Amino acid sequence: MSILLWIALIVILIWLFGWILIPAIGFLIHILLVVAIIILIVWLITGRRPV
Repeated sequence: MSILLWIALIVILIWLFGWILIPAIGFLIHILLVVAIIILIVWLITGRRPV
């Protein structure tokens, strides 16, 4: 797996925990979710190119 995918997964997990445990800082968590989705889209578009 590429590093971008790992970063996206970690940020999504942080968002889920924040959404469930700490709803008061939901705004910051949602910004992190948007970043994770952008990273995931970039990873899917670029993909792995053959060497």
